[in-house]
Parts: sequence; C-alpha cells; structure tokens
Amino acid sequence: MPENDFDVVTGASGYTGRYITRALLARGRRVRTLTGHPARGVPFGDLIEAVPFDFDRPGDLKRSLEGARALFNTYWIRFPHGGQTFDTAVANTRIMLDAATAAGVRKFVHISVTNATESSPLPYFRGKAMVEAAVKESALSYAIIRPALIFGVEDILLNNIAWLLRRFPFFAIPGRGDYRVQPIFAADLAEIAVNAARDDQSATLDAVGPEIFTFDELVRMLASAVGSNSRIVRVDPRVAVAFARIVGWLVRDITLTRDETRGLMSNLLVTDSPPNAATRFSEWLRTNADKIGIAYASELARHFR
Repeated sequence: MPENDFDVVTGASGYTGRYITRALLARGRRVRTLTGHPARGVPFGDLIEAVPFDFDRPGDLKRSLEGARALFNTYWIRFPHGGQTFDTAVANTRIMLDAATAAGVRKFVHISVTNATESSPLPYFRGKAMVEAAVKESALSYAIIRPALIFGVEDILLNNIAWLLRRFPFFAIPGRGDYRVQPIFAADLAEIAVNAARDDQSATLDAVGPEIFTFDELVRMLASAVGSNSRIVRVDPRVAVAFARIVGWLVRDITLTRDETRGLMSNLLVTDSPPNAATRFSEWLRTNADKIGIAYASELARHFR
C-alpha cells in the first residue's frame, strides 16, 4: 500500500474495531487490520488486509505498520484469562507503540475508558491508565479517546443483560442500582476516533452520549424493550456476582467479574464532560430491541478461543 494511503485498525473483526473500520472504508480509506485471530475470516472480506499482531516479533509488527497514516488501537482484555493479564496487555501495547514509532506512523488513536487512573484499585482501569501514560510518553502524535459504556448490536454486556431478561424469572441488580452510566453508540465512537486522526495534534477526550441513566433504569428499559416479565431484584453485590458465576458455568463463559461490578458501582462509566455523541440510547433501543438478547454473546468465544 502507498505511504499514508492506508490506516491500521486492531481487531477489525471485533466490536469497536469493526465500527472504526466501517467508518474508514466509508470515507474511502484503505484499511489493514492487526488481529490475534489471523485464521478467522474478517467481516469486510477483500476490502481489508489482515495480518497477525506479532507481539513476539517486533520487526514484523513494524513492517506491518510501515506507510500507515494512523493506527487505531482497540486492543485490550476485559479480564485475565488463558495466560493473558493486564500487565501483558500493557506490555504488548508498549511493543505496539515502539513499532508504530519506528514505522513512522503519523498518529496513534487509542481507545481507553472513562476515569482511568493509575491509582485505581481496579486493574482494568489502572492498566488503561498505564497505557495512556505510555502513549503520552511516546514520540507519536496521539488521540486518547475515553468512552463510557459502549452500545451496539454486537455488544456483549447489554446484549447478555437482555438475554437474561428474556429467559430468567428474575434479574439481580448489584446493590441499590443507583450508580450511573452514560452510554455511547459504537458508530458515534468510531466517528470521534476517525475525526481525531485528521491532524497531528495530541489530545485526550471523553466520548459520551447525551443520556445518563442509573443502572436500575437501564435494566428496566431493556426489560420493557424486550417484553420481559423477569422480576428485577436488588441484591448484595456478592450475591449478584455469585449468580453471574452460575450463569457463566451454564454458558461456559465469564459473564461478570467482581472487579467489573465494583467499577460499575463506583460511577466510573459516567463523566462531567459535555456529550459529544448524538445517538440516544433510548431511541436506539426502541428500534433495535428485536436484535438484542436473542442469542448469548460469549466473551471467551470471541476473544480467547
């Protein structure tokens, strides 16, 4: 591919990476994807080129990035599994940053998360902050995008809440359910990321939608949208996590972790920043209720198997 005539997206077959790839292709950009599953087919067929991550071969990774205008990084893990930890995810991202610098990539667009801090007691948020620091310390021009709760048809969390509401006689909300979330549509996040690659200025910005809900409100909206008769009950967070483990055993997946529950209940998926995404979750849900919760979405199958 000619120099600066293409962009690189990590995980174009995944969730946010798929939306970013779609937005780039719509603008006439050529796309190469870095993937941890090179044997799997990519949803865009011959429109994009797929190459492996090659964290163990930095020279090959550098060559994969040579000539790229921008690298859109969505690489991360939800929880440690199969030998992968947050520390290895941070280390792998540092390798990617070094390769991008050596390859002459013009801009590094990194998808982080709201309220990431290195002092966080939660490894997910602490690791995200460590990556943000590494991005800022690099010689690359960068954009750090910090989304809150991302929603879309391909989402795992909200889809599986809807799946549970469609099938179980009750749904357990951890604690009082008064902690808040600020959903952003995956396509809006993709537009923010693609727009951030237009110039060489470095910036860090939150990516949040126009609506804020308590978690209790969010679950009840999902229940109403999918026509659920499930009884919504508030329980001790430990009970909710235990129930999630039972469901996980049934579906051979990890549905919810203790740390994810703590992060949710700590109001880490909402910010004071003004909304910069237009799509309202409430309106999106009304038109997509027939598409969510129909089938269970497995985190382990998507990323670890």
